[in-house]
Amino acid sequence: MTKTREPLAILKSLVALLLIIFTLWAAQWQYHRGLDRHERNTIIAQQSSQVAIDLPSDIENPLQLEWRQVRTTGTFITDKQILLRNRYFEGQYGYEVLTLFTNTEGKNFWVDRGWVKAGADATTAPVTPPIPTEQVNIVGRFRLGASLPSGSFFALPGGGKSGITSEINAQSRENTEDFYVDLLSGSTSSLTPEVSAQLPELSDGPHMAYALQWIFFGGLVVYGRILIRRTR
Repeated sequence: MTKTREPLAILKSLVALLLIIFTLWAAQWQYHRGLDRHERNTIIAQQSSQVAIDLPSDIENPLQLEWRQVRTTGTFITDKQILLRNRYFEGQYGYEVLTLFTNTEGKNFWVDRGWVKAGADATTAPVTPPIPTEQVNIVGRFRLGASLPSGSFFALPGGGKSGITSEINAQSRENTEDFYVDLLSGSTSSLTPEVSAQLPELSDGPHMAYALQWIFFGGLVVYGRILIRRTR
């Protein structure tokens, strides 16, 4: 019995090959994403669990300090405060309170003083913690400035200053350092936030499972191509 030639065999094989290449690429991409996320989570866990150190006067490599607890002494600039909207805690809408801080070494940087619940409606201002006017000691997590908002539309004026958002250029961060600090505690009990800035979720996510899923899809393509060939 003479076998009939499979129609468009080369085209079908080429399509199958392209699909296999795509699934292998997708699997590798998900795998490396999983590795990167795991490495990032490991760094955050290790850095954030170490004891606090003095904020260096000369920060040569900010990446090495990311998530590390630092302590410093200085004063808050009471009329330089913004509220970052669209922040949620336990399902409740609210704001992160950022206040400008100047330490005794002359560094100006933003301090995230924690989350506050939104007012009863859009016209009601939230109740923010009082800003100390005296010199204080603070302890917080060192964060890179790339996490700051990139436009004034992220901010609402705070501290009774209607023009504060126009004074703060988050893109250039004029007169501020290229980092900020998540406040954890201070020399007075009022400095400890009721809800401090939260660490990101330290989960490796589903990337490895997705990588295996793509490999499985590639196997299905191979099986399908063989099955089509055998049915001829």
